Amino acid sequence: MPITAERTADTPDIVRHNWTREEVRALFALPLPELMFRAQSVHRMYFDPRQVQISTLLSIKTGGCPEDCAYCPQSARYDTGVEATKVMSVAAALADAAAAKAAGATRFCMGAAWRSPKDHDLDAVCAMVEGVKALGLESCVTLGMLSAAQARRLKDSGLDYYNHNLDTSPEFYGEIITTRTYQDRLDTLAHVRAAGINVCCGGIVGMGEAREDRVGMIATLATLPAHPESVPINMLVQVAGTPLARGKKLDPIEFARTIAVARITMPAAMVRLSAGRQEMSDEMQALCFLAGANSIFSGAKLLTTANPEHERDRQLFDRLGMAAMPG
Repeated sequence: MPITAERTADTPDIVRHNWTREEVRALFALPLPELMFRAQSVHRMYFDPRQVQISTLLSIKTGGCPEDCAYCPQSARYDTGVEATKVMSVAAALADAAAAKAAGATRFCMGAAWRSPKDHDLDAVCAMVEGVKALGLESCVTLGMLSAAQARRLKDSGLDYYNHNLDTSPEFYGEIITTRTYQDRLDTLAHVRAAGINVCCGGIVGMGEAREDRVGMIATLATLPAHPESVPINMLVQVAGTPLARGKKLDPIEFARTIAVARITMPAAMVRLSAGRQEMSDEMQALCFLAGANSIFSGAKLLTTANPEHERDRQLFDRLGMAAMPG
């Protein structure tokens, strides 16, 4: 089969929405060589395995969030040293977007530490989206829970993607967050989908969950009526002051397994190697690309935590014979 970024006419459609937990569990349990082979085989049906999309994520409103997500340094409930700020100016956000494009990014993502935005908060956000689109970049925002009307307004501004992660399995969710329910998250995803915005939805691993919770998270994502077009898989960044600041870190091989299972079950999605890359070795990242990850966030900061600089990523791509996906 030819290496291509587009599916060819004779490429079989293997997208399914009826994955069972038993099937997902069996994928996790495969010997690693078999799992990687299956993930690579699926990946090549939909994407050029040599290409990785470069995205940049900017915090446009930092800190002061009223929620209690146990992993988040932006929660007002934890003393993490993160200062609450107001929404940054549209001009400042677009200057960062232009710099990201110059560094090779094709998608610009903007995050605000809200439980949910007020309607007037969207004035600046929509102006930012319009400006990002005018630069020729894909746009993505993550603002918390949305109403149906808010999702439609963002769509009217030209928004391409909305990020709203499930974080973990339905069963483990209550151990991590108590200030909003799993159904709240699913409702926001439904509003985004109904508005015609692409969905960016994944989760965080390494929060003390069992493999069965990783199975549950992937199974939930893979059985949505439409798969997320973008699936970020985040490795927990342990931040001092949060409830998850200490704990056993997830085995890198298990993390790569999670990437591979996401790729197999959601073959047409962009699988994003997201938070935690600053602490990953080049070898671990290479394994994740082989498992089917084909997008990263590049730039010195990922909201409030450290992230590899553009030059480090460029050097890694050179070593691997890989390249940034064209816009």
